[in-house]
Amino acid sequence: MSIKTVQTQPIEGQKPGTSGLRKKTPVFMQTNYLENFVQAIWNGTGGAAGKTYVLGGDGRYFNTQAAQTILRMAAASGAAKVIVGQNALLSTPAASNLIRKRKADGGIILSASHNPGGPTEDFGVKYNASNGGPAPEGMTQAIFEATETLESYLILDAPDVDLSKIGQSALGDMQIEVVDPVSDYQDLMQSLFDFDAIRALFASGFRMRFDAMHAITGPYAKAIIEDTLGAAPGSVVNAIPSEDFGGGHPDPNPIWAKDLMQTMFSDDAPDFGAASDGDGDRNMIVGKNAYVTPSDSLAVLAANATMVPAYAGGLNGVARSMPTSGAVDRVAEHLGVDCFETPTGWKFFGNLLDAGRATLCGEESAGTGSDHVREKDGLWAVLFWLNVLAERGASVQEVLRDHWGRFGRNYYSRHDYEAVDSAAAHALMDDLRSRLSALPGSTAAGLTVISADEFAYDDPVDGSRSEGQGLRIGLEGGGRIVLRLSGTGTEGATLRVYLERLESEPSALEDDPQAALADIIAAADALAGISARTGRAAPDVVT
Repeated sequence: MSIKTVQTQPIEGQKPGTSGLRKKTPVFMQTNYLENFVQAIWNGTGGAAGKTYVLGGDGRYFNTQAAQTILRMAAASGAAKVIVGQNALLSTPAASNLIRKRKADGGIILSASHNPGGPTEDFGVKYNASNGGPAPEGMTQAIFEATETLESYLILDAPDVDLSKIGQSALGDMQIEVVDPVSDYQDLMQSLFDFDAIRALFASGFRMRFDAMHAITGPYAKAIIEDTLGAAPGSVVNAIPSEDFGGGHPDPNPIWAKDLMQTMFSDDAPDFGAASDGDGDRNMIVGKNAYVTPSDSLAVLAANATMVPAYAGGLNGVARSMPTSGAVDRVAEHLGVDCFETPTGWKFFGNLLDAGRATLCGEESAGTGSDHVREKDGLWAVLFWLNVLAERGASVQEVLRDHWGRFGRNYYSRHDYEAVDSAAAHALMDDLRSRLSALPGSTAAGLTVISADEFAYDDPVDGSRSEGQGLRIGLEGGGRIVLRLSGTGTEGATLRVYLERLESEPSALEDDPQAALADIIAAADALAGISARTGRAAPDVVT
């Protein structure tokens, strides 16, 4: 084995987004593309020499080959040890847990999260810091700057490592430990939740359907929900991870998990339904004839947290991303704890969690989590709901109705316009941004604008400021519109439009969200010219 120094040059466009670097798989497979970015991770974080890393991914196409390359590069750069999931598999929350439990210096997660996988679809590389969370903005910027000055990378000339067998081996002078990807995570979940209460729930005849969407959470859900908690065999479906997610789109929402939705709204629906995404950090919760929005899910979990052993002592605080509805804000006020509003991106919750300022966090894009790791965690959210249902002896629909009766209902929807011409999308945002200061007092679709700004976040822990985090428009009667361009796509631009209205009148709490938001939807189009500028008569995805 010998260390090779490979001459290279900067490759344009390697700036990480909200969750690492995501591109089409053929882009990552280009000569030096992956290697350049990995070397930039080492260079931008003080070098790999003497450090311990965690490595794993969601099993999408190119996962195995990329893991082997990263191992050879870590060995060449002097890393002391890499802890890698068996067959290079780890869910994102499981990787975060391993980084924290083993006190690693950081970790590399191979995933494009909820994006499709396959030879022509998406791939991604994300670096997580020593706290187990996504690299903060300063670290991400340092990695990007390293990509712009790169002249060479180091890689060990060595054969592939056998990652199929649990145990320890060596690659050059570096130690490799292959671990069971599920066991440490399962131990963590058992320490948080009342598994006996959930077992009793299933023993009572309670039925559920968990759709793993042919993604990484399948083995975790089978081991915990069926094998440990006693759910009926077959409760977990699409449980075997595949390189292309069974040809599907592993995004847990009513559009892409339509089979689950049809099951949960059928005459013979199970009591509880759930789904998770490509890398296991997102979730969807569905009851019998009852879809739970991610914003409502966060609020319900906060309101019922003391029913779960890990949170029996109460919450230090809660945090939500700015586009997430204000439902959890009213719960926090009721509980007498702080509620923090952050930009989109789980990395912004890290400081609050590390400082003990927040216990539960959530994003409207199907991500919820707590201080048990530093990532959102799909299966954790499912187990949280099961624990609450076991304690309350109520259905999902009953829990929702009770919650809305106590706190009011935030009618909420996200409209996604995908693969929009990038120039057109940026022009839409630039034009609206230029008019924000003049909007208050004006009307749109019969609604009066009462506030308009561009969200900026001042971190209460380290004092850092993040600007340009989305355009916000407040409307009379508690309505709100938020527009932002997503950083998770790999082609064109994705325009996300978030629509919200608070309803406190009990007789109106069961309305259809799209009908309840009709005037807000019309106002958004009138203010931003969405249809005219995108050329779309309707959004591609409505959740």
